[in-house]
Amino acid sequence: MIPIDFSDRVALIAGVANKRSIAWSIAKALDEAGAQIVLTHLDDERITQNIEKLATQLTDPMLVPCDVTDDEQLQRAYEQIDEQFGQLDALVHSVAFAPREEFDHRFVETTRGGFRTSLEVSAYSLLPMARHAEPLMEKAGGGSIVAMTYLAAVRATPTYNVMGTAKAALEQIIRQLAYELGPQAIRVNGISAGPVSTLSARGIPGFTDFLKQYEDRAALKRNITPEEVGQTGVFLLSDLASGITGEILYVDAGYHMMAF
Repeated sequence: MIPIDFSDRVALIAGVANKRSIAWSIAKALDEAGAQIVLTHLDDERITQNIEKLATQLTDPMLVPCDVTDDEQLQRAYEQIDEQFGQLDALVHSVAFAPREEFDHRFVETTRGGFRTSLEVSAYSLLPMARHAEPLMEKAGGGSIVAMTYLAAVRATPTYNVMGTAKAALEQIIRQLAYELGPQAIRVNGISAGPVSTLSARGIPGFTDFLKQYEDRAALKRNITPEEVGQTGVFLLSDLASGITGEILYVDAGYHMMAF
């Protein structure tokens, strides 16, 4: 078996909110593989304290405040990474947000402001993050980007509303970036995970029903674990996936391929 070794590699993970975050599972798995971890977080006292507490479980991580809607903060974050390490090998985009009220009505009633916010945070943000990552990954001789998506990008999903639109946009961005960054030896892929009981997921109406439905219909007759997504993330970011780019890899116990 070929070991996955991230020694001397730098991995930036955006989107860790708490210990239940999918991004946290990927961060832990990368840390175990020897990567130097960089965690970005909102410059909010409560969030910062939570991230600092989680970070004690990692090996000397770097914590960087960064709001993905603020271009100046994005630039400063990457400048800090460049100054500290001089390169970036891996980027995990696990950032998503939609105003809570956008889940309380029909999709057709989505507000202009809610649509704009959801698409900017959940989809557009991957573009500036990849743009800033490109020169740092070129210094490393190439790199890998992984973004988190969901089945609602390609299926109508009750109550998921504008987030489905955002994930569809994100998946197109993944493919377009894979094409544009390929010559620089930068791979871009997505993980479409089944439902995991994260803080953001529990804000979606009917989420408990989603979990039960997945368990009943999935080929493996169970829900996935955050650890399974973390392991998949490490695989896609590693040299074992060196020939894979522009793909959406489903980690949902086989739910997505079932007809009934």
